[in-house]
Amino acid sequence: MNTSIKFGSVHLIVLSLLIHLGAVAQKESTYLQQLGLKDSLYSKTLSETRTIYVQLPSGYNPENQREYPVVYLLDGEVLLPALCSVYENYYGGFMPEMILIGISNDHDRTKNLTPTTITTKYGMPFKEENGEAATFARFLKEELIPFVENKYRASSYRTLVGHSYGGLFVCHELISDPQLFANYLAIDPSLDWDDQQLLKQTQKSLQIELEGKALFMSMSGQLHMQDPTITIDNLMQDTSDFTLFSRSNVQFSNLLKEKGKGLKSYWKFYPNDIHGTVPLPSMLDGMLALFQWYQMEQTDKFNSPATPKDELSAIVKYRAKKLETHFGYPVPPYPEDLMNISGYMNLDMGQPNKAKMFFELATEYYPTSANAFDSLADYYESQNDYANALEAVTKAYALSGSAYHKEKMEALGKKN
Repeated sequence: MNTSIKFGSVHLIVLSLLIHLGAVAQKESTYLQQLGLKDSLYSKTLSETRTIYVQLPSGYNPENQREYPVVYLLDGEVLLPALCSVYENYYGGFMPEMILIGISNDHDRTKNLTPTTITTKYGMPFKEENGEAATFARFLKEELIPFVENKYRASSYRTLVGHSYGGLFVCHELISDPQLFANYLAIDPSLDWDDQQLLKQTQKSLQIELEGKALFMSMSGQLHMQDPTITIDNLMQDTSDFTLFSRSNVQFSNLLKEKGKGLKSYWKFYPNDIHGTVPLPSMLDGMLALFQWYQMEQTDKFNSPATPKDELSAIVKYRAKKLETHFGYPVPPYPEDLMNISGYMNLDMGQPNKAKMFFELATEYYPTSANAFDSLADYYESQNDYANALEAVTKAYALSGSAYHKEKMEALGKKN
């Protein structure tokens, strides 16, 4: 590590585990923050060029082999800032580092996101093009997802997020093609569409195989536009068209709990939000719920100097196995920075065996990181083991080719 980290208090271990792990110094810019790199692809399915907005993790490097889970967000041109705000505040300890893909739905939105065709809605003529969700789903599956996974370091672990008609599309995808995404976040979905067509379709199924899938559904406080006496407690007793939207939400959620075999289902009501404001709190609660399994366990053990090295090692290995089970492929159990800082802290507290463990784990889980091997070299040098220090920094130099590591090699060579 280029600059040695020294902390004089055990309490800073707590800080290191709770602090936002992805925070990095921002480069000078005209703007405080810029979101969503604009990209596009031509779709033969839709016969058009579709815009997407790509938000990459702060440590993203197209040259290394690391892949990231992906969130596909409908109405990305509107909702991506809200999702980015949630992600930037919670990734690392509460959800994994991910690639966020905001899909633009600034035209043909109703046509793309609704699953069946209607000509009237609530007794009134409905003239917008609609009912081609199956075509849009084919675009996602056959064109957009392969495009993202070929161009970016994106894994096959996917989350789909949508609001209103987008939420209807999310629910439709869960029922019609549940293998495409691992997680589904439906925000105040328009399940009243076509006289509850999706609800009725789901009711006909004896059971839907959704093992390993997770759904978070939300509902805003707009239960009845004209009658304030309608509350969440008496909502289901009302039979008017004015409550069909919200009743459909409750019914669909309850139905999936009954028929969705293996589905991990969450539902939350936001009494103080309206349809237009509910996306932000839904994204916060929804992403935390869908990735609840990702949150770090037994941090108190890391915070205690009394925890034996073998116990810490077992916690790390357990987490690595847990994440591999959920993602379907091996991933590092902790960010590199966390293991690195833990190593230096234990070294500073006079617990070299624990320090060595963290430094070695960092090189194991991040074998292409020059910094991980450089830190391991610092450990060996602190123990006057110059031979192993030289070996570690030599590996760092092979990865980085930097003058810093070359000079460090030369200095350690003189000590052997």
